[in-house]
Amino acid sequence: MYRYILFNKPYNVLSQFTDTEAGEPKTGEETHPHSTLKDYIPIPDIYPVGRLDRDSEGLLLLTNNGRLQHRLSNPQFGHHRTYWVQVERIPDDDALQQLRKGVLIKNYRTRPAKVELLLGEPNLPPREPPIRYRKNVPTAWLEMMLTEGKNRQVRRMTAAVGFPTLRLVRFAIAHLDLTGLQPGEWRELTSTEQQMLMQLSKI
Repeated sequence: MYRYILFNKPYNVLSQFTDTEAGEPKTGEETHPHSTLKDYIPIPDIYPVGRLDRDSEGLLLLTNNGRLQHRLSNPQFGHHRTYWVQVERIPDDDALQQLRKGVLIKNYRTRPAKVELLLGEPNLPPREPPIRYRKNVPTAWLEMMLTEGKNRQVRRMTAAVGFPTLRLVRFAIAHLDLTGLQPGEWRELTSTEQQMLMQLSKI
């Protein structure tokens, strides 16, 4: 039986079920294990479609449907991922246009993206621990909709135009979003959501 799970990943949690980041301690040091998906989701043999970095938050889709996982991870079936991004300082129109057209990151130009400056802070629970504010340095929130998911792409994009990312939350994957899920909570997809997901991935 296939399972389809939506999870709101908190900050500082690995997008995997085992901690492979702790490594071997040096002499006289203690290991500091990280939280993993296993600490939140008691369902065996499901795996995330894509990933979120440990210092990012938000929506993860998990499934044991290998074909769906492969399709959604394939750039050929690019689907929208929507992020809410808190950046240092207020991006100007030139920076926003650069993000929309695509920026050069390590000899790779990102695909065109939808990028909007939000008028206010999105309705999100506080991050634990909170971001480190700098006195007299304003921050702003962007909504960025991408169709690709390169390693640390959003952070590298905003840094490339001069506005470092302070907090990063993935709000939506295609038609699925965080509505009703607090950090650390998960739920099964509805039958309608599953059908839409199959149509999206052309299965």
